[in-house]
Amino acid sequence: MDTGRFVREFVRDPLHTASVTPSSRALAAAVVRAIPTTGLPVVVELGPGTGAFTRAIQEHTGGRARHVAVELNPGWARLLADRHPEVDVVRADARELPRVLGERGITAVDAVVSGLPWVAYSPGPDGRGLHAVITEVLAPTGVFTQFGYTWTRWAPPARRQLADLRAHFAEVTTSRTVWRNVPPAIVHEARRPVRPG
Repeated sequence: MDTGRFVREFVRDPLHTASVTPSSRALAAAVVRAIPTTGLPVVVELGPGTGAFTRAIQEHTGGRARHVAVELNPGWARLLADRHPEVDVVRADARELPRVLGERGITAVDAVVSGLPWVAYSPGPDGRGLHAVITEVLAPTGVFTQFGYTWTRWAPPARRQLADLRAHFAEVTTSRTVWRNVPPAIVHEARRPVRPG
């Protein structure tokens, strides 16, 4: 069912849909692994789609996280809100993250999980890329995770994205290949956000 939705959205708008299939449970587990499991973490999810990572975040944190999911696609935002009423689903562009969080009184985030495609990280009208927006909202001890596909890992867009990630975080590690995903994937985990000045 969700695979059909992904295929339709990918065909309709391939630049804004990261995949033709939902992420597997194995990839979701790898993406959420770094999220704190104690206390009441604030977690932001970018581009949740149909909710593969959303479910994993809820399970990983035992439902204790303050979980804000930012989804641009109106149909997926509605679907996600119906499936996960415990999650604060916001229909917005990821670049609006500081405003979205400010409206909710959130001043710092413990983890940002992204399911967005590469094109989302390109500089916006203000010249800033999405990594700069993410470092602005992350706590100094926060973590950012982003997945990518193994077969495109060495392509110029993926290499540019990784270089930009390293420019915005002092510590970036990449997981081993998650073979139990179609297609196989890796997860970048970034810590110690670097802010201008």
